[in-house]
Amino acid sequence: MAQKLWEKNVQVDQEVDTFTVGKDREMDLYLAKYDVLGSMAHITMLESIGLLTKEELTVLLAELKNIYAVADSGQFVIEEGVEDVHSQVELMLTRRLGDTGKKIHSGRSRNDQVLLDLKLFTRAQIQEVVELVSGLFEVLISQSNRYKDVLLPGYTHLQIAMPSSFGLWFGAYAESLADDLQMMQAAYKVCNRNPLGSAAGYGSSFPLRRQMTTDLLGFDSLDYNVVYAQMGRGKMERTVAFAMAGIAATLSKLAFDACMFNSQNFGFIKLPDQFTTGSSIMPHKKNPDVFELTRAKCNKLQGLPQQITLISNNLPSGYFRDLQIIKEVFLPSFDELKDCLRMVTHMMREVKVNEHILDDDKYALLFSVEEVNRLVLEGVPFRDAYKQVGLNIEAGKFIPIKKVHHTHEGSIGNLCNDQVSALMQNIMDGFAFNRVNEAEQQLLS
Repeated sequence: MAQKLWEKNVQVDQEVDTFTVGKDREMDLYLAKYDVLGSMAHITMLESIGLLTKEELTVLLAELKNIYAVADSGQFVIEEGVEDVHSQVELMLTRRLGDTGKKIHSGRSRNDQVLLDLKLFTRAQIQEVVELVSGLFEVLISQSNRYKDVLLPGYTHLQIAMPSSFGLWFGAYAESLADDLQMMQAAYKVCNRNPLGSAAGYGSSFPLRRQMTTDLLGFDSLDYNVVYAQMGRGKMERTVAFAMAGIAATLSKLAFDACMFNSQNFGFIKLPDQFTTGSSIMPHKKNPDVFELTRAKCNKLQGLPQQITLISNNLPSGYFRDLQIIKEVFLPSFDELKDCLRMVTHMMREVKVNEHILDDDKYALLFSVEEVNRLVLEGVPFRDAYKQVGLNIEAGKFIPIKKVHHTHEGSIGNLCNDQVSALMQNIMDGFAFNRVNEAEQQLLS
């Protein structure tokens, strides 16, 4: 069995070892290539302060690039008896390079090492999520423009209320995603600060150049105070989880609408046959399972911030092993959200719209407000117009004029989709992913 990085002469009890390691080896596979990337920046800094020779740095970087390629291809393995990703990388280096491989840990702790790994992993995942959200946004805006003149009922209290349109419906979810990305951008900025060099949470007596590793890894800034850097464990994950929950809430609401609008009682939209499932006994069924599962998965994701809060709540400053458990709920959550985004994008691109919904007389009362407003524009006081239309409805004499003329910003006749798209582009530009990508590529080149 491989020795732990921290073991001296006494080996830990096997049952205790199994309990304390838990799912860490499985979870650390998410972090493998980011652990290597962080080590490359760290040793580059160590050479600059004389803790490694240029020759040692050269061979270490070459070998770390090889390990990075293994991790990037999905072939990285944490061997039986090896505690975590940090131990595995160091073990692989010492096998190839002997004592030189043992020098990479100078000036850091596994505490700031995992903090760094989590931040590098999370910012990469955020970029993937943001790109998928942007793709869904474009589909929704396109469908909004395509069907801008097709009316459908608007509801309050699930009672028919006023005319809406597919332009408004698709566009509403597009604009919701823009706000969701505004929240994600704030979370990204919290994430994109460098904790490396905080060691176990109290710094180091080595003359570390923390700004150098910050620049090498493309971070916006340091987590300056070393105690606060350690306190950021759990806080960063919770902050990002809240932003993920915002996106999930938008998807969940859209999924509910789609399930309802697809039902025969509504008949507003038709989902692609290839995206529906059938019944084992009812041959006519075409079930919206994709949206139902999206709704459930996204509702689960909305519980993620609370899970992280309950794991990390009421801990004093300093490191505690409790924080390890956050990995188990946080790291896999990105794949779940990305899967939902991909499926909803497919569905929204292929959905078919009923263009004659309001031909049905049961929707006649949708136009009552339009009639009140028409009378007011002719000079009738609002309260009198309201009463007149109301009495006609009660007497069964109301005859709707099934046309709408809404011109103000954001209404049926003036969707402001160009302005919403400009808002989204401004938010996307604010992430400045290129800076991070260029820094990482420079480090790996």
